[in-house]
Amino acid sequence: MTLKVIGAGFGRTGTASMKAALEQLGYGKCHHMFEVMPDAKQVELWHRIAQGETPDWDAIYADFGACVDFPSAAYWRELSEHYPNAKIVLTTRAFDGWYDSANETIYAITLAMGGWMNLVPRFRKIKEMVYGAIWDRVFDGRFADRNATREVFEKHEADVKAAFNSDRLLIFHPKQGWEPLCEFLGKPVPETPFPNVNDREAFLKQVRMMRMMKRMPWILGGLIVAGAAAFLAFR
Repeated sequence: MTLKVIGAGFGRTGTASMKAALEQLGYGKCHHMFEVMPDAKQVELWHRIAQGETPDWDAIYADFGACVDFPSAAYWRELSEHYPNAKIVLTTRAFDGWYDSANETIYAITLAMGGWMNLVPRFRKIKEMVYGAIWDRVFDGRFADRNATREVFEKHEADVKAAFNSDRLLIFHPKQGWEPLCEFLGKPVPETPFPNVNDREAFLKQVRMMRMMKRMPWILGGLIVAGAAAFLAFR
């Protein structure tokens, strides 16, 4: 299988809805960070890329007909060259809303992966992959600086717009619905509403879970101390 659609929009620009839409339009499975995290092979391949190895794009996308979201969006230029017949879709939204959403969800999850979790190979590789492929590569390690990130966000969109003509690039907001997307891709408009995948609460649950896991050694340590104290008190 080869990529037919490449999503160049950053994560949290409606990429979950776009994933669902492209799959509904018949592109097969659409690559998204959702596909990377639970898949040991995907984590390994992207970890190698983040560490500087030459990407094997055909191995990464062997089972996919389209891609959206990070980490793919961080490599839109390389992917567009490797798959020259693929259409490019730049999902977009206003910067401030995007930044607040990304800061509270995908960035917060990364920050919560620390401490003892770095000792677990799977967690360590995921963290190194996310930093190497996204936070350091795209945002120069300055995502927490809102103004610096605004510059990156605006330059990214400008670069994508400048790289392709209108035959190959669609600038798209999921609120526009099926019509512009289907016209661009040459697909019939489905009778069902355009997918509206609001995964913010799911991300927030993951953030809370990761923060709890990060504190787990302290919690266990406290329980052990309390248990020992109780034992000595009643001995």
